[in-house]
Amino acid sequence: EKFHQEWDKISGEKGGFFDLITENKYKERGQKMIQRVINHPGPLGKLAIKIDDDLPHYYLSESDNIILCGKVDWLEYLPDENSVNIIDFKTSTREEDSKSLQLPIYHLLVKNCQNRKVAQASYWYLNRDDHLTPKKLPDLKKSHQKVLKITQKIKLARQLNNFKCSQGTKSCFACRNFEKILQGKAQFIGIGGYGRDIYILPSSSPKNSKSSTLL
Repeated sequence: EKFHQEWDKISGEKGGFFDLITENKYKERGQKMIQRVINHPGPLGKLAIKIDDDLPHYYLSESDNIILCGKVDWLEYLPDENSVNIIDFKTSTREEDSKSLQLPIYHLLVKNCQNRKVAQASYWYLNRDDHLTPKKLPDLKKSHQKVLKITQKIKLARQLNNFKCSQGTKSCFACRNFEKILQGKAQFIGIGGYGRDIYILPSSSPKNSKSSTLL
């Protein structure tokens, strides 16, 4: 019932759907994932840890005045070790890129925003698996250095108001979508979470001209 209530808020173009067939396909996928969790609650049926901050954060670098913040999907409490297991829910059909910074950032946040040891990390691919997929915990020191280096570049770019795509004049896949918005090729839908403008772009895929990208 709650799922249907929430879905109504993003039905149609508000959710990036140009046709009912595509929307129903994604809605059915969501229902199946919820049913999977009902049938196999796994960590959701066990003790969990909640970080008190609405948006967990800490100083990644006080000298640079850089704060790292973010929300972790789930922290399973492991009573035998008085530790936590970082769990990230995955709704995509694809494997998470091994180069993704998500897990390193989660590890840094959980280590610095609560007192218990981080013993494990896991992905839960809700679209396909009944159980968690264990992941190797990233090295904290290397994660700190990698994330700090990127955030320093972002800070400098903002200070200089000089944003250059790492792919040069060709632009990366993300830049190209935003360029289309500036070119007037996207449709403005409204204001979303955190006060962000929401646009939809018709997909360039020849297989389904009615599919779309939500930004």
